[in-house]
Amino acid sequence: MSLYEKWLDLSGKERTQEETEKFWGEYMPKEQAIYEKILSDPSVAVKGTMSSLAADFNMTPIVFAGFMDGINTSLIQEIDLETLTEDSNIELAVDFDKLYYNMLSAKADWLFGLPQWNDVLSQEKRKSIKKEYDKTKTVVKEAKIGRNDPCPCGSGKKYKKCCLDQ
Repeated sequence: MSLYEKWLDLSGKERTQEETEKFWGEYMPKEQAIYEKILSDPSVAVKGTMSSLAADFNMTPIVFAGFMDGINTSLIQEIDLETLTEDSNIELAVDFDKLYYNMLSAKADWLFGLPQWNDVLSQEKRKSIKKEYDKTKTVVKEAKIGRNDPCPCGSGKKYKKCCLDQ
């Protein structure tokens, strides 16, 4: 079983509400610490083996595989998570625009609100990404055809006497 599959089992395990809060309460500060490191010096890609990076961030390789699951779509080159082993060499070359967008999408305000973003993306750029994200949440209703409007089928009849009647 791969590290990623073990992570899926661990994170998806049935727990009581208290156990769930404890599990994620322990995970989220570790995740935040990794993002703080990545954002503190965006010109340097974090690299190493799965086990060494996990140790650097006070995680097990299985839990670090969970972090990889979260950041994977924000990497310049995505990693095949199924093939990760403790000896896999990892390079976290991040597309920061994508990362910010994905954090908005995940509603991870504790991450997209980190002060380190100020040195990575300008306020204007973050607003632009937020605006782009907000557009995906806007519902646009199509104009309804009124009963007395011309039928869209092109018959020249009123809608109520043509396609609505069928």
